[in-house]
Amino acid sequence: MSDIPRALVVGAGLAGSLMTTMLARRGWKVDLVERRGDLRLSSGSAGRSINLALSTRGITALERVGLAVNVLEETIPMHGRMMHDHRGQLTFQPYGQSGQAIQSVSRRGLNELLLNIAEQQANVSVSFDLRCTDVDIDAPTAHFINRDGEPVVKKADLLIGCDGIFSTVRGRMMKTDRFDYEQRYLAHGYKELSVLPGVDGEFQLEPEALHIWPRGDFMLIALPNLDRSFTCTLFHAYGGDDGFDNLQSDEQVLDFFRRHFPDVLPVMPNLLEDWRANPVSSLATIQCAPFHHGDTTVLIGDSAHAVVPFYGQGMNAAFESASIFDQILAEHGNDLSAALPAFTRQRKADADAIRQLALDNFLEMRDHVADPEFLRRSAIEKRIQRASASPYLPLYSMVTFSNLPYAETIRRSRVQSRWLDERLAAASQSEVDETSEAFIALLLKEPPPVFDSLS
Repeated sequence: MSDIPRALVVGAGLAGSLMTTMLARRGWKVDLVERRGDLRLSSGSAGRSINLALSTRGITALERVGLAVNVLEETIPMHGRMMHDHRGQLTFQPYGQSGQAIQSVSRRGLNELLLNIAEQQANVSVSFDLRCTDVDIDAPTAHFINRDGEPVVKKADLLIGCDGIFSTVRGRMMKTDRFDYEQRYLAHGYKELSVLPGVDGEFQLEPEALHIWPRGDFMLIALPNLDRSFTCTLFHAYGGDDGFDNLQSDEQVLDFFRRHFPDVLPVMPNLLEDWRANPVSSLATIQCAPFHHGDTTVLIGDSAHAVVPFYGQGMNAAFESASIFDQILAEHGNDLSAALPAFTRQRKADADAIRQLALDNFLEMRDHVADPEFLRRSAIEKRIQRASASPYLPLYSMVTFSNLPYAETIRRSRVQSRWLDERLAAASQSEVDETSEAFIALLLKEPPPVFDSLS
């Protein structure tokens, strides 16, 4: 490796920009390359979604490079889910304990900030409008085509694929021996819509909540933006009488919303305009292994572990992966032959875990959140969590408000669920009112499981 180690980061999205700053501050010389033009010089959104949900894992990664405070100043806290039933009645479900919230953040604004910080590093070069056509993962070398159709070749000590779900870097790794890969599409897609500010310029919905219209097999969600609009996303099946494939005419779309989302129509006069302008996009997950090739190439973010958006963890998982890789490089003194396989060993199980958690949470968001038994159990869990000295932590809180490894959150949740099942069965034999504090005290007669600390 060179006296000053050199990295070539393919993809200047969220993960690539953050990874670049981390490496640069570690003394690496970094070449950051993006296939699109510089988003700071163009209009429109940066990628698939106008805003994202930032939570503890992502904030922790941003703190690693001193950016958390800057980013949080440009976010809106969402303290829970605001549920909209068919009649437009609202029910608020807090995400965690008092003060805990996930943060709605502009994808474009965050990407711009991360690009600015990366570009400010003295040892960073950023190039746009270079489409990666092939890579030599052994050299490592990447081949690009610029906007004029001319070839460009770049070489480094370490090639980092941050080029997303259709990664060119991963595509080359797939041709190597014993590389596992799986791509799966959901039967559902999504279409982005919006709720614009009201005539007074203010929010038309409660701003400090993630709004959900759960409808069984499909759902509509809305996240607040700083300009007092909401980004709305309809997750729906392609097929079926009401599926995306059969919602073609204006009247079909309006009829669908009248039947399923009547309370949103008054605040969405731009529905048909958005419907025509925004395409239906697919939802897919990616699993692969290993995340590295030899001592030359590594995958970070969606290129290694793309997930569906239903746990709000795609960006957070990508940031966490970048932070973990940076930490491993530090622990191994930039020894790539040790650091790269260590990264795969540490991260693979957690990447698989958040993939499954995100898929499972789709069922929860579109259906279970309106189920009385689910709501009863969730309420009991929160009361147990609030009880003095109780170590009980619901799965959502472990995933969203901690840095516990994703696989560990699943293990702990299963152990806690068995304990709660047993305690609820025992409590059912008593006559204690379930809404009383005595009921929680009865459950806690046998304390919840205690786990070794792990952050």
